[in-house]
Amino acid sequence: MNSPKSSGSTKSRVSLSNVAALLMTTVFVGQILGFMRTKLVNANFPITGPHSTDAYFAAFTVPDFFYFTLAAGALGVALIPVLTDRYAKSGSKSVWDLSNSIMNVLALVMLGVGLFILIFAGWLMRHIVAPGLTPVESKTATEIMRLLAFNPFIFTVSGILSSVQQTFGRFFFYAIAPLSYNLSIIVSIFIFKDNIGLVGLGLGALIGALLQLIIIAVGALNSNFTWKPTILWKNKDFHTVLRNLPPRSLDQGMDQIEDIVETHIASRLGSGSITNFSNAYVLSTAPILLLGTAISTAAFPRLNHRLSQGRPDLFRRDFLLVIRTMIWLAAPVVVISYYCRGYLARLIYTHGQPQIALIFGFMMGAIFFGIMYAIISRWFYAHKDTKTPLLVSIFTIVLNVILAYTLSRRSLYGVAGLAIAQSIVAGTEVIILTIILIKRDHKLFDRTFISGVIRTASVTGFSVVAGFIMISLFPLEINERGFFVLGGRVALISLVVFAVHFGVSSLFDLAEVRPVYTRLKHLITKPINWET
Repeated sequence: MNSPKSSGSTKSRVSLSNVAALLMTTVFVGQILGFMRTKLVNANFPITGPHSTDAYFAAFTVPDFFYFTLAAGALGVALIPVLTDRYAKSGSKSVWDLSNSIMNVLALVMLGVGLFILIFAGWLMRHIVAPGLTPVESKTATEIMRLLAFNPFIFTVSGILSSVQQTFGRFFFYAIAPLSYNLSIIVSIFIFKDNIGLVGLGLGALIGALLQLIIIAVGALNSNFTWKPTILWKNKDFHTVLRNLPPRSLDQGMDQIEDIVETHIASRLGSGSITNFSNAYVLSTAPILLLGTAISTAAFPRLNHRLSQGRPDLFRRDFLLVIRTMIWLAAPVVVISYYCRGYLARLIYTHGQPQIALIFGFMMGAIFFGIMYAIISRWFYAHKDTKTPLLVSIFTIVLNVILAYTLSRRSLYGVAGLAIAQSIVAGTEVIILTIILIKRDHKLFDRTFISGVIRTASVTGFSVVAGFIMISLFPLEINERGFFVLGGRVALISLVVFAVHFGVSSLFDLAEVRPVYTRLKHLITKPINWET
């Protein structure tokens, strides 16, 4: 039997900061590719008319719903804690035995889901997802959805393989694999735009999913992986994962129901509404994935390891360190996103689109609280509690549906009302979970943490002023176009805001800035070793 040390000792593992840097870098590149993908879709296909991009954005909702509802919950927070315990006690072979069983069960389920989507795609599109689409748009969306029918199965297999690699402390292939997905869709735009049109993007997404699986599989080759057509029905850990899976899966499913509801509402608000909202949503997910998902994903295995060690004190210390860092980083990102919303909207939609900027501006609350939710929810998952986030999500999804239908009425905010609802609901969810955290661990948010958050808020005030000055000096002109012109302005504004945020944080002696300052000082002052 392999011991835990057989797959890498603690000393051989990369540090949390290096993992976070790797994930943030690859997520950043992935977001750039996703940004380019959306921009190229907008540039090469019409936003209105019989071949509107509304069909493209609507087609992904159902496959994403089934993937996140039935599988995604097991691919991270419901699976990794159990794998971590198993790895610490029995080694890598035991981890793969359990993972094989989970993979086989979920693969069978997702194959059934793929067949369901393949058969009922047309009915789902006409009656559930986007009843407001024209017959031609609905037909196009249905064809794309059928091409995506088995993507949930492919992502499920690759997700379980990558979860095991994360448990072993290996993040490289997990980090780079998603890049192939966006690259494949981008290539498909140029290959198919003049023949099969939007439908070709579905084919590109299918090929991208397969490429992602291949890359993840390569990462598993040197980790004692051997697929076995067996299921450990009587295994205790297998039952634990299956018990933890439904609450987490339903929690994820709630988010996807929200997406379907928003698409349904947007389809009735006029041609182009789905595209405008989807474009703004793409912009809002970038900082959430870059900061929230990347950092919390890097930290999650360590948090689980602390609890496996029986060290709740170290768990608390690491958790507070991560959440303070995320607050400190999220603040200037939200400031930049708000002030640069016009530039970003014009970048993502070639001909300029004020509606996207308006919707995106109302998503600032959703961005900040989405980043916070990524790490706060993992406090519960590390304790193998998937039910509490689920119960909170059930409440917030009901609230979101009510607010979305109310605020999106044409007499109020229209499609922008969907963004307002998102921000209100995201804040409500984080506040409720935080209150529960405090009740369960009275020592969690101590004076040092509260003082650091207050000082971060004070620093952010200076960042807001810096952003206001920059946007006043460089307002968005009606005739400004081009990636380099618009991107250059965004980069300049971002540089100044971050410089002010970093500089004032140093003056306030915030703990979050010290590692950054130390690394920069080390990089600048360290002599070059000419002998290597």
